[in-house]
Amino acid sequence: MAGYDQTLRPFLWRAEKLYPDREIVARTHEGMVRTTYAGYADDVRRLAGALEAAGVGRGDRVGTVCWNHDRHFETYFAAPNMGAQLHTINPLLPDKQIQYIVEDAADTVVFVDPSLAEKLASAYDPDAFGSVERIVVVGSSVPDLDLPGAVDYESFVAGRDADYEWPELPGDQPAGMCYTSGTTGRPKGVEYTQQMLWSHTMAECTEMGLGLDSSDVVMPVVPMFHVNAWGLPFATTAVGGKHVYPGPSPDPSDLARLIEAEGVTVTAGVPTVWLGLLEYIEDNDVDLSALDRIVIGGAAAPESVIRQFDDLGVEVLHAWGMTETAPIGTVGHLKPDLEDTDYDAQVEKREKQGLVVPGLEFKVVDDDGEETPWDGEAFGELLIRGPWVTDGYHGRPEANESDFEGSWLRTGDIVTVDRDGYVEIVDRADDVIKSGGEWISSQELENVIMAHDEVSEAAVVGVPHEKWGERPVAFVVAAEGADRDRLVEEVLAMLDEEYPDWWLPDEVEFVDAIPKTATGKFSKKDIREEHADPSLVENSAPERRESGD
Repeated sequence: MAGYDQTLRPFLWRAEKLYPDREIVARTHEGMVRTTYAGYADDVRRLAGALEAAGVGRGDRVGTVCWNHDRHFETYFAAPNMGAQLHTINPLLPDKQIQYIVEDAADTVVFVDPSLAEKLASAYDPDAFGSVERIVVVGSSVPDLDLPGAVDYESFVAGRDADYEWPELPGDQPAGMCYTSGTTGRPKGVEYTQQMLWSHTMAECTEMGLGLDSSDVVMPVVPMFHVNAWGLPFATTAVGGKHVYPGPSPDPSDLARLIEAEGVTVTAGVPTVWLGLLEYIEDNDVDLSALDRIVIGGAAAPESVIRQFDDLGVEVLHAWGMTETAPIGTVGHLKPDLEDTDYDAQVEKREKQGLVVPGLEFKVVDDDGEETPWDGEAFGELLIRGPWVTDGYHGRPEANESDFEGSWLRTGDIVTVDRDGYVEIVDRADDVIKSGGEWISSQELENVIMAHDEVSEAAVVGVPHEKWGERPVAFVVAAEGADRDRLVEEVLAMLDEEYPDWWLPDEVEFVDAIPKTATGKFSKKDIREEHADPSLVENSAPERRESGD
């Protein structure tokens, strides 16, 4: 019966009724802002009324170009609960991709932060933005930019009462939309229904998910435009936890200050964020006593990061997911029978992407489509399915044909699964290096290289080779003042201890920075285009490669 389906509405209702005084805190352009669930729920209803008055109806899409703050959080429940779709837009994308995304989604209203208004104005194109009837600048004024139909947030919601009544919605009502990063082609739109977001939220709150409860103080550092900040705004509301939003472009000092001042217990972001915090902690006195766990995703968590946070009394939870999985798919919890094993063995498990979250199924298949054994050695592509995994892309029949196999999503991730069921991502299908008919994991090589104290970043790509098909080349960002010749010797020695010689990079090239995607991941595509000259390996000694033949 509609209205009693699995929707987001009960999460907000419960938080408002049971935890009316629980805080929502945000660092904004105008300073720190504080409200409570009671005040937040009123603001959400006012916003929904304003959207309705602006002509937003059921099925329409509401775009956001915003950082992590309270006003952005209001859209997370206002748009979906009124029957519209929340469409978060990554402001770090190139203008052409933003134009494509807005046009493809046919957004009706777009919210934008003052600090991002210039970026949106740069991307603005009358044809691509033809569906956009109103641009709302999140603040009390509109900057002097070419943004037709722009209005400030305060004026947009002015005069709206908090008595808006939520409609009864079915579980299959579209509620959200995110686009993939588009690093290998046009971005692909992934739609989430109410039931998908409900299911993901419930799984995330479980002990085998992220184990959230009402005592938690949750700070998503992962951007709210990146797969709904990994679902944390919804999950934190569902359990009645305290929200802390770090605002625009937080640096390590901002994060440290918020953790201390607000008593953050759970936070989440990509590895580079936590590497920066660790560097800050080395030179500054930071109280992390409240912090219980950090969720790391988006890229592999280096072993050194896990160990350093362990020394600080903070648990690192390694997780994996995709835009297509809304996004949580696996989390690196230790099984009970592993809690008594030695520390090194535990860290080895925690480095992996972990155990599949309750509610999902997966399988791993080789090039012939046969399932691979769970032995920690056999490689294959990860296929996954479940109630919050998409079964198709918005308006992309060609991608639907290639990326799905019946009910299974082909993730494009190359993995191994050990006997305990721990999934380990060894590469993307596009990034795995095939040399002499054998696979080399660029990600494994990168993890070892970045474990060196004098390496800031590293990426390994395959470069064409006449005899072997491809050979690995490492691109390294060295610490300031490092002896590069010695560093190359030490890095290759570290790799030689763990891998056969035919896995070792033929060359180590030093660069000032590793190119990154709009979501902060290393962009292998850009590395190949900018740096990977085949001549780097054309004279490599074939004798060293015979073991890979």
